[in-house]
Amino acid sequence: MRKLFLYFNQVFYFYKKIKMKKNNLITIIVLILFLSNNIFAQEMILDKKNSSIKWTGKEITTKTHFGSLKFKEGQINVEGNKIIEGKFVVDMKSIVCQDLSGSSKNYLESHLKSEDFFGVDDYPEAYLTIKSSTLKSDGSQLVEGDITIKGTTQPISFIISINNNQGKAELTFDRTKHNVTYRSGNFFQNLGDKLIYDDIDIEAQLSFN
Repeated sequence: MRKLFLYFNQVFYFYKKIKMKKNNLITIIVLILFLSNNIFAQEMILDKKNSSIKWTGKEITTKTHFGSLKFKEGQINVEGNKIIEGKFVVDMKSIVCQDLSGSSKNYLESHLKSEDFFGVDDYPEAYLTIKSSTLKSDGSQLVEGDITIKGTTQPISFIISINNNQGKAELTFDRTKHNVTYRSGNFFQNLGDKLIYDDIDIEAQLSFN
């Protein structure tokens, strides 16, 4: 209610300032539309402590590695049930392997943080930006946006579902499009059973305040 009061107060202020001259009628209309768009869009802030990211990578031998990452921050703007924009920041230094233990776990985590993979010393953050979305018949949304990893930005689309303050998103990105080419069959030959698939799957559980 306070936000609505401030909205009309802003409109009335500009109405008095312009004095409703005929030549300024279009300006008034544009102003009202602009302010109403900002008023009725709901901002939802990510509760990073209760949100999680699972990553999964696969080798040609059917061996699968998986683990977690942590969000640094995130928010989406929603009109009705539709996401109109948003941004998430991921702490790449938080990458953890969960399918291994001991020295194998430590080795893989160090390798993933190295320049062979995500080079987290030089690129400590990854970004996901939402630019638009389309509502689907099942209530989920097809999101269009950009993903930035290792300093390289690529377009991406994925499905996200939000119910009240809880959400789930699943997406797949091609690591080689972000300069992560280690043991990729598209860049190296004769890898045999050492080949690592280019696609990395991400599953995010989202909680918003």
